[in-house]
Amino acid sequence: MIRKTQPADWQDILDIYANARRFMKQSGNPTQWGDHFPPEDLLREDIRLGHSYVCEVDGRLQAVFAMIPGEDPTYQVIEGAWLNDAPYCAVHRVASRGEVKGMATQLLDWCLAQAGNIRIDTHDDNLPMQRVLEKNGFTKCGRIWIEDGTPRIAYQKCVGAAPCP
Repeated sequence: MIRKTQPADWQDILDIYANARRFMKQSGNPTQWGDHFPPEDLLREDIRLGHSYVCEVDGRLQAVFAMIPGEDPTYQVIEGAWLNDAPYCAVHRVASRGEVKGMATQLLDWCLAQAGNIRIDTHDDNLPMQRVLEKNGFTKCGRIWIEDGTPRIAYQKCVGAAPCP
């Protein structure tokens, strides 16, 4: 079940992000999130704005992500080309506890069912996420740069005209 994150989920989401940072380091991706990303104030803002979601399996939170409607400033300039200029939702900060297989696929499917047009990016070293995105039919559109100036691989998938929530 996917639902909006509640304040009572706070410790679980911190634990999930800590696990994701460990997994990234072990998978050869030590710099994308380092030791402190995402910062707690950003997570609190995601929750406050209603952009944070959790995936719950058998009463236990297994994954967390942000789905944000509207234009993402870091997606305005791309070396390459987006599939379309239609309204979209950006999916960010995808993380799993690592106990249940297929959580990323499940949440991406859910996001597409809600919004229809999804943009997402990942680090060059995040091979597991690149594989998930490509396996799920996302198109590699080019390269974008996030706020700190580091590059990311940009992906998009559009399955219809459903508006962002």
